[in-house]
Amino acid sequence: MTNPYKDKPWFKFLSNKYIWVLLSFVIWMVFLDNYSYYGHRVLNKQIQELEDNKEYYQNEINKDKENIKKLKNPDQTEKYAREKYYMKKDSEDVYIIEFEGDTIEKDVKK
Repeated sequence: MTNPYKDKPWFKFLSNKYIWVLLSFVIWMVFLDNYSYYGHRVLNKQIQELEDNKEYYQNEINKDKENIKKLKNPDQTEKYAREKYYMKKDSEDVYIIEFEGDTIEKDVKK
């Protein structure tokens, strides 16, 4: 009994042992290996997130350096203390005015 597909080009292609070795190698490298394509994608995504974090923190460091330079001036230090920590002189009264849209309402459980 002879194989009716023996003379077909696709059968010759699929019966080639080198094709099977190459196919198994590609599957191994793409899906199963420690250095697989998908593993690299995950690592590249993590690297991108870390680079974004680095850029964010560098910008924050620069902002803080500017604030430190400003706070070396006594007038700026007083202004910062009054605005941020509501400090006042002994002879002054401080009134804090809050509008409805300025605060976040907390849900109260009944």
